[in-house]
Amino acid sequence: MAVRSTLAALVAGVFLLAGRVPLPERRHWAGLAVVAGGVVVGFPLLTSLALRTSTTSHAAVVVGLLPLTTAAFAALRTGRRPSRTFWIAAVSGAVVVLGFTLAESGGALSTGDLYLFGALLVCAAGYTEGGRLAGLMPGWQVIGWALILCLPLMVAASAVALSLEPVHLNAHGVIGLVWVAAGSTFFGLYVWYRGMAAIGIPKASQLQLAQPLLTLVWSVTLLGETLSPAAPVAAVAVLVCIAVTQRSTS
Repeated sequence: MAVRSTLAALVAGVFLLAGRVPLPERRHWAGLAVVAGGVVVGFPLLTSLALRTSTTSHAAVVVGLLPLTTAAFAALRTGRRPSRTFWIAAVSGAVVVLGFTLAESGGALSTGDLYLFGALLVCAAGYTEGGRLAGLMPGWQVIGWALILCLPLMVAASAVALSLEPVHLNAHGVIGLVWVAAGSTFFGLYVWYRGMAAIGIPKASQLQLAQPLLTLVWSVTLLGETLSPAAPVAAVAVLVCIAVTQRSTS
């Protein structure tokens, strides 16, 4: 995670320098810190810790609540009052997710689930604040400055991690690292924040509705994981609840 974020920050720095982008105004730094803490550091760190004890398919269903959580944060941040339908769908989605995680963990929340729920909260805050800032500056600058803000911490963490863990580079690993650094972390979030600024945070969050199902498919196809019978059912139920929530906010 630290190496990925370091590389992404270097890519962002090149773009910011090439574009001769001035430093953000002082009033924007608090929001950028929320983006950095939630999206650059918090979500990757917490989900990585969760995947030490949870499968990818299990995590996908829990993270499927992220669009709903983002919409709720956006409603609180903007002061808009959600409709009754919004809250009915929100509660229904939460019940489905909690029921699934309890069933999968034998009747009690596991440490991995606590990490995942924490990841939902910090990422939703980062998405919401980033979407708001993307209405004031280009989306690529939002994620770019957030990455730069985290660069000193990520460089230090990378140095510690590389000194403690053996590194065996191969073509597959290098390609994967470059992709998650440049593609997913920088360019992906640039497009995401630009979309949020263009159509609004609640509507943009609908684009993530397919994320749980797609993650379940890829976990089976690429990682060879076996799905529990409840996982696809829970994923579909979460998608329905989130879809109703998003329609009620439009």
